[in-house]
Amino acid sequence: MKILSDTFGRKFPYIRLSITDVCNYKCSYCLPQGYKKNPGDMRSFMSAAEISRLAKALSELGVCKIRLTGGEPTVRKDFFDILKDMKQNSNIPKITMTTNGYQLNKIAKQLHEVGLDGINISIDSLNRETFKKLTGHDRLPEILEGIKILQELNFKSIKVNAVLLKGINDTYEDFEKFGSFIKDNKIDFRFIELMQTGDNLDYFKQNHVSSKIFKDYLEKNNWIHQTYGKDAGPALNFIHPEYKGKFGLIAPYSKDFCKTCNRLRVTSRGDLRLCLFGNTGISIRHLLQTDNQKEELVDLIIKQLHLKKESHHLELGDTGITPNLSTTGG
Repeated sequence: MKILSDTFGRKFPYIRLSITDVCNYKCSYCLPQGYKKNPGDMRSFMSAAEISRLAKALSELGVCKIRLTGGEPTVRKDFFDILKDMKQNSNIPKITMTTNGYQLNKIAKQLHEVGLDGINISIDSLNRETFKKLTGHDRLPEILEGIKILQELNFKSIKVNAVLLKGINDTYEDFEKFGSFIKDNKIDFRFIELMQTGDNLDYFKQNHVSSKIFKDYLEKNNWIHQTYGKDAGPALNFIHPEYKGKFGLIAPYSKDFCKTCNRLRVTSRGDLRLCLFGNTGISIRHLLQTDNQKEELVDLIIKQLHLKKESHHLELGDTGITPNLSTTGG
């Protein structure tokens, strides 16, 4: 089997696959004005057939995990068709997704029945009013109901993501509230350090806070650093003997963050991105039109890995060609 690897010895068993740029939320750090079509790129999103061919090709490159992202992936009417096909036909062992959870309480049972292997849900605050202010939607109770349904179904892996924001969820009191949430719940809760993108510089300057504040809290409260498997990536993970859940931290501005990079990205319009904050991308969509193009597609992806840089340069304010995180399945 061919394996995806770069010139720095890193292997890439994990693909983040965006299936739409559309999101129905207006999160203050991502799409504060809501989703708007990019007039400079009127290409359609990949079809279910194109996505299916891509997944099958990736399985021949040692990929063991695909995460469906967006935008919000469930806004696609054919979302479950795409998910079912991946589970049944792709030979990828682990299919997961990231969602804002807006209809989680309605689709949780169906996600379980289809065989989804893991879910990441964005919840930046457990305070209903703060959640509404951040997202533009008063949906927190429904999301928490959806999580409860998944737990009752013994769903395999539930993760909750929150973007660390100054003055919103960055105090020890806030961390304690999230800790209470996972104390008796088998949930991985991860803080993600706010990242600068092409269109959020002012917001970033006002709201960025170093991830060190959360790491200091964890160390002070006896959380123990834990290592994960090959598809886990650069997140730092922590366990505590008194908690059923786990804490995690994604700190893209930390030293050596990119050393453990293990993922590539494909945008909803079929562009291969070697880095979330890279300056280049290449379309692979022309090789997703027929089944007999698979070998050519595999070879092209392998060749592109030789162009992957050792590190991004977020610390220098270089955000690459990412205007906001909805365009690359951040």
